[in-house]
Amino acid sequence: MELRSDYADDFRASQRVLGLGAVTMWTATFQPLVFRRTPKLIRQSDPEAYHLSLVLRGAGGGVWKHRETEYKPHGLLINSTSLTNDVHSTEDLGTTLALEIPKAVLPLPRSAVGRIVGAPVSTQEGIGALLARLLTQLSADTTAYQPADGPRLGTVFTDLVAALFAHVLDADDSLPSETHRRTLTLRIQAFIREHLHDPHLAPATIAAAHHISTSYLHRLFRDEEITVAAWIRRLRLEAARRDLADPALRAARIHTIATRWGFPRATDFSRAYRAAYGTTPQEHRQQAFHGHG
Repeated sequence: MELRSDYADDFRASQRVLGLGAVTMWTATFQPLVFRRTPKLIRQSDPEAYHLSLVLRGAGGGVWKHRETEYKPHGLLINSTSLTNDVHSTEDLGTTLALEIPKAVLPLPRSAVGRIVGAPVSTQEGIGALLARLLTQLSADTTAYQPADGPRLGTVFTDLVAALFAHVLDADDSLPSETHRRTLTLRIQAFIREHLHDPHLAPATIAAAHHISTSYLHRLFRDEEITVAAWIRRLRLEAARRDLADPALRAARIHTIATRWGFPRATDFSRAYRAAYGTTPQEHRQQAFHGHG
């Protein structure tokens, strides 16, 4: 970004960054500042992420090709690293809580991105309020959390942001049918993440919970180039992989972890794990704890 400030000769700012797996969160306090993202800068480097800023103190505005918006305390500003923009703060010391989430975990069709970025979002009710409360609580005190909690919290934030995006898009009646399909897919993916522990999680139960046919559910996932069952298996393997390397679960038996994530048969778990990661669960656990007493 290009940064400009009338206080450049004696600029004051502070920032605290928390790594939450693939997600990054930070708190920032700064004097009036202009953040500019130009076509040249985007060509030079694009991390391809969505950026959400909860304004705690200060005011300002944002300008994109498709929209201009103002923000004030308790407002939530949604941005994209892939879009040219000009965001500015106007008060002496602004304070924001920010999230940066890779687009890969929140895929949206191109037609929907413009409707999300800069869209007004309430943090006084609904999903926006939940997201704002979690951001505020986490930034206020991180002492109760262990390093291994970071990726788990990143997953929680990803699910909340996916639900928020789906809510914003649902509220727009002018959206094309393809975007509504994408929104439904986001909702279904969030539902699957929430119910990964459920041994009865299957295409039929997922379809029933969303009042669609199983065949339509399979068509939605055909667009994702992966089957529903394969997507569930991948998420469960990723969750088991995290638990196997979690120091807090070091004493837990591998079979207990596998069963928790929907693999009651040890041979099935070991075969699927090796196919996905090229190593056995036992080998991965030994590597994770190598050198840790």
